[in-house]
Amino acid sequence: MKVLVTGGVRSGKSRHAESLLADAASVTYVAAGPVYDDADWAARIAAHRARRPATWSTEETRDVAGVLRAAREPVLVDCLGTWLTGVVDDAGLWEEPVEEVEAHVLRLLGATLAALTATPQPVVLVTNEVGLGVVPEHRSARVFRDLLGTINQRVAEACDEVHLVVAGRVLRL
Repeated sequence: MKVLVTGGVRSGKSRHAESLLADAASVTYVAAGPVYDDADWAARIAAHRARRPATWSTEETRDVAGVLRAAREPVLVDCLGTWLTGVVDDAGLWEEPVEEVEAHVLRLLGATLAALTATPQPVVLVTNEVGLGVVPEHRSARVFRDLLGTINQRVAEACDEVHLVVAGRVLRL
């Protein structure tokens, strides 16, 4: 079973995603985003870690494809929005032409989708739903929003289910 969990910030996406794998003896949790030197970010990470069972292992990596190819147990990826930020940060592409940013991201996404499709393990992926608001004023925010929308569509196509979480409520699409 492959499930994409989407929703807004603080909607309950991560808790719901974790609940989908609560019965698994062990899970590989992929923290796919960057780590910021920021007390608020550290507190958010600490809260996520505290919720996870001791039998879950954590991989802090943007190589989601590699983790999926090597998976021998269920995998939870949290989240594709922070993964996108991290891969664009790592490549230093925020100010480059959109076509260059998109080509880089879609190449990595292609490898991730191939690994997602090939793994026999259950996989739950968390993402942000960012396309419901106004057009962002800043270029980098527009690039992020547009790319994440594309990522979400392509990952949803590869999943068996998509769950939308709003205000802690889950709608299975």
